[in-house]
Amino acid sequence: MIVAELTYRSPASLEEAVRLLAASPDAKLIAGGHSLIPLLKLGLAAPSGLVDIGRIAELHAIRPGKDGVTIGALVTHQQVADDASVRRSFAALADAAAEVGDMQVRGRGTIGGSLAHADPSADEPAAVLAFDATIRAVGPKGERTIAARDLFVGALETALRRDEILADVHVPSLPERTGSAYVKFPHPASRFAVVGVAAVVTLKKDGIVERAAVAVTGASDTAYRATACEKALAGTKGDRAAAEAAAAKATEGKRMLSDLAASAEYRAHLVAVFARRAIERAIERARA
Repeated sequence: MIVAELTYRSPASLEEAVRLLAASPDAKLIAGGHSLIPLLKLGLAAPSGLVDIGRIAELHAIRPGKDGVTIGALVTHQQVADDASVRRSFAALADAAAEVGDMQVRGRGTIGGSLAHADPSADEPAAVLAFDATIRAVGPKGERTIAARDLFVGALETALRRDEILADVHVPSLPERTGSAYVKFPHPASRFAVVGVAAVVTLKKDGIVERAAVAVTGASDTAYRATACEKALAGTKGDRAAAEAAAAKATEGKRMLSDLAASAEYRAHLVAVFARRAIERAIERARA
């Protein structure tokens, strides 16, 4: 039960939502509500009002194009997982969306809500990082674009301003002979990633790895790009030995979390294991 008194607004346009949010400094946006509603019930959040953006039609669309795909903030995890254009061209993102929570969570939770909440163990942040996605934020001063690698600045903290709304995510098109994958070690109860890894690999015509992008979630206080791993993989044949050697560098320069789910040492081990699996699956798809 939510016992605190609050106002509820349901705007029909993004512009109206921005105005309502600006007019109430401590109001909160609500989309799927999977993160906010439990906080309200527990009394851990007490905003003066809610701005429900669920009726804004443009935020529900998946728009494929020549330059990639743009996914509205209110597209659900299940819609991302099921979309043919996403599965065909950006498999790691579809993989990640399909791994979120359970059927009920995937059917109601949204990609924009997940990215804006920035849970360190969420699945989709790894994929948007590996794809070098960009986020469109809309606020009282207009629109701005945020690179995915600049979005996550801390646990449950993003580069979004308080009065900005995450409108959509753009994933740029990929070169030929590119494959991607996301794999994870899930928490048995919550299904959050104890460790999750997304890999995007582009091969040259002769099969040599031209470029690799590897991103990790669940292991540190934010999702991150494993740049040392990427550099180690580029220029190799992409065989098992190369993938394993590169994956061993996926924690380089990062402090691993330690909690009841896994110690820092065990997380480091999991990162290496799942980075190798993601890389190998991405290469397999690139060769298909």
